[in-house]
This record gives sequence, structure tokens and C-alpha cells, in this order.
Amino acid sequence: MKEIQIFTDGACRRNPGPGGWGVVLRFKGYVRELSGGEVNTTNNRMELTAAIRALESLKEPCSVELFTDSVYVKDGITKWLSKWRTRGWRTSGNKLVKNQDLWISLSELVEEHEISWHWVKGHAGNPGNERADELANQGLDECLAQG
Repeated sequence: MKEIQIFTDGACRRNPGPGGWGVVLRFKGYVRELSGGEVNTTNNRMELTAAIRALESLKEPCSVELFTDSVYVKDGITKWLSKWRTRGWRTSGNKLVKNQDLWISLSELVEEHEISWHWVKGHAGNPGNERADELANQGLDECLAQG
């Protein structure tokens, strides 16, 4: 099984507002970068989208070390997801889970791979996270430029 290292990040100007996502994939010295954006979104949606786009880009089941600076993404997928499903996509406070569509997409992709989720402090000098942040902002800027 291929071992892949992934760094993801999302960005948003005004929340909600225009946003972007960025991904850095590393495999045996090879680096692939992905980015994109949306005109009207939230930071959390962009963080989730980054993880989704990263996993969608894998062409076969892989062993993945996924690094995110989003506690929301890491805890959502590792701690909260199974509880949300059990409660019919409701939080412990009986409110509908936000971003359910993206959580469903991410959970389906996660089943295809062996993933270790890691939280990294954002804007703290981690090269993979810093590059993912640059790509997220690039995706945001390109989205705005397209009008």
C-alpha cells in the first residue's frame, strides 16, 4: 500500500464569504499541489473540502498521514462522526449537524484508505501546512478573479 503524506488547509475572507482550499500531497519525494475556491462559503467548509479533494485525488487505497490545522475536521472525523450518525445527523444538543453533505462525502472517502489524522498548529512554521495555506489563499484569489 502506498504511503502518502497530505497537508490540507482552508481559508475564508469574511466568514461566510469567498473561500479557498489547498492541498499538498507527498509520495516518495514527489509533490502534487491542488487548490480551488468558492465565492460564498465558510472556513469550515473549505477545511473539509481540502480533505475531500485530497482523498479524491488518490487513485488507489493508500496509507495516509493527513495533517490539518483544523480541530473541527480532525475531531469531527475521529470523535464526532459516529455519534452524529447514531443520532440521525444531530449534535448532542439535538441541532442538525452543519456541513452534513461534506461530512458524508469525507466519511465515504475515509473508508477507502488507512488514515492517521494529525492536528498541526496553523501559521507556526510547518512547511507543509504553510504551503497548503498559500494554496488555499491562491484558490480564493483565483476564484475572486474569475468573478
